[in-house]
Amino acid sequence: MFAAARRLFPIPMAPAPMAPIFMGMLCAAMALPAAAQEDDGLGDLKLPGISSYATPQSDRSLATSSGGTVTLSAQLNEGGEEITRGMVWRVFKPEPDADGKLPLVASAQGGTSIFDLEPGSYLVHASYGRAGATKRISVGRQAQHESFVLNAGGLKLDATAAGGGRIPPAKLRFSIYEGDGEDSGDRALVLPNVQPNTVVRLKSGTYHVVSTYGSVNAIIRSDIRVEAGKLTEATVEHHAAEVTLKLVREAGGEAIADTSWSVLNEAGEQVKESVGAFAPMVLADGDYTAIAKNRDRIYQKDFKVEPGQNREIEVVASEASAVDPEAAD
Repeated sequence: MFAAARRLFPIPMAPAPMAPIFMGMLCAAMALPAAAQEDDGLGDLKLPGISSYATPQSDRSLATSSGGTVTLSAQLNEGGEEITRGMVWRVFKPEPDADGKLPLVASAQGGTSIFDLEPGSYLVHASYGRAGATKRISVGRQAQHESFVLNAGGLKLDATAAGGGRIPPAKLRFSIYEGDGEDSGDRALVLPNVQPNTVVRLKSGTYHVVSTYGSVNAIIRSDIRVEAGKLTEATVEHHAAEVTLKLVREAGGEAIADTSWSVLNEAGEQVKESVGAFAPMVLADGDYTAIAKNRDRIYQKDFKVEPGQNREIEVVASEASAVDPEAAD
């Protein structure tokens, strides 16, 4: 569905030479042929000034063979091929009913669709994932064709650990925001919790993408340009690692159960709490302090997270690592 290859690059936060960027920016963004296939956005129909619509209340449908035949088709960009699947068509009467809702006349899913409608005026909404368009049409007795240019493209996201290490998909999520945020950084959320390597269909434009590895502080932000008729593939690189904390009586010993954990960053701010013999987590690279509490004793250890270096960190329950509970409070 998307056009043939053309190389794309990330949009930097400030004017800069266009080039691939690692270290928290895009690794690569390529336009490749592919079929967008994931998100139809069935629950997010928004027509200008309209928040809902009314389903037909009578047995007599306005979509009837006694009227005019209307063929509806859509393209991703001007002059592009017709979209053959993934479209959602909805046809409304343009006048709201007593409840202020637009009466739904007919709907269809797939690609090009044909409707038989009574003569009159209608609003047609075409959606393709998170991209859509609305057009007012006038139907007569003669057959007619209406074409929609959606100016839409696809976005496929992925991430790696430093050095090209693989990140388990279950620990990776993306959120897509509108690119034109306020000066305060507030941006409208377009789509949350996007899984890696999922094709998302979007209106062409610049989007702000937040990649989250784990659930603590491994977060990367990038601005990505989606072009109409193309699939943009973007990969970011996380400078983080997976660490597992455990309290032991001696180096290499068994983990002690019923241990409460707190992890502080270099500024002394708590970034993670956990309870259990093992405390697995993903942390951005940097310096941290692990505090383990077991029964009435508290132990701590400073440690460093190196990008891409997954490892276990042992806190030995000894006098050397013990902390006065009153001093800890």
